[in-house]
Amino acid sequence: MNRLIYTFPMRGWIGLLLIVVFWFINWSAEGLRTHLGFFPMWLGYCLVVDSLTYIRTSSSLFSRNKKYFIMLFILSAPSWWIFELFNTVTHNWIYIGREYFSDLEYAMLATLSFSTVMPAVFGTVELIASFKLFSKINLGIIIHKSITVLIIMFIAGITMLFLILSFPKYFYPFVWGTVFLIVEPINVLLKRVSLLDYLRHGNWVPVLNLFAGTLICGVFWEMWNYYSFPKWIYDAPFVNFLHVFEMPLLGFIGYLPFSLELFSLYGLFSTIPGISQPQKYIIFK
Repeated sequence: MNRLIYTFPMRGWIGLLLIVVFWFINWSAEGLRTHLGFFPMWLGYCLVVDSLTYIRTSSSLFSRNKKYFIMLFILSAPSWWIFELFNTVTHNWIYIGREYFSDLEYAMLATLSFSTVMPAVFGTVELIASFKLFSKINLGIIIHKSITVLIIMFIAGITMLFLILSFPKYFYPFVWGTVFLIVEPINVLLKRVSLLDYLRHGNWVPVLNLFAGTLICGVFWEMWNYYSFPKWIYDAPFVNFLHVFEMPLLGFIGYLPFSLELFSLYGLFSTIPGISQPQKYIIFK
């Protein structure tokens, strides 16, 4: 314990302070507050998990490259806006308190909040990976990076997209998967970072770490949202029961494919000129 206290990076202590202060504000202050408190609280979370990873491995997203760490915040916002666009069709969640903001205010504040998704998830994934919980798991399943596989993935993704847009009430769960199936083949063809680089060798450890890290973030998202205002609530046809916080219990399953979509979007956006990132920046194996 003493070693932890003395070696915990300063950014970690700052992160803890941000979490404590803004958790208290988001849950106890009267009236509108979370639109201003969401970002600093989740920034605190990002800094804490990054610091814990650094203590365990002497490496972390922040310590390896501060520029790319900041870039994750920039890439994160447009990534989540894709899912907000899906939601204009599926209407699976709504924001209570949205009516208090103009469209411009909402767009700016939401973008700031959405910017924490990628650094929070990938930071948590790296922390989970440091424990090597899944290192001895061998599923014996190999997915080759052949043209046939890529075509099948892409067609499946496009088909799921069509079903979402045509019959959103019945096929809204496909939101959590269609982006991965469409984007991952593109990443492979562009020779960008891809999960298929691991799966073609039968290595599912990165996928399992992504699942675990994103699910942990999901629990924190739902917990911290519960007493916040503004906040989100769900309307998920056929599974709207057994809620954990505001989320239907079965809804947590969606965090698993969402983790794959986040990583594929990270790979895709790294192709943009000027923000190209090293293939192995994120360590999750």
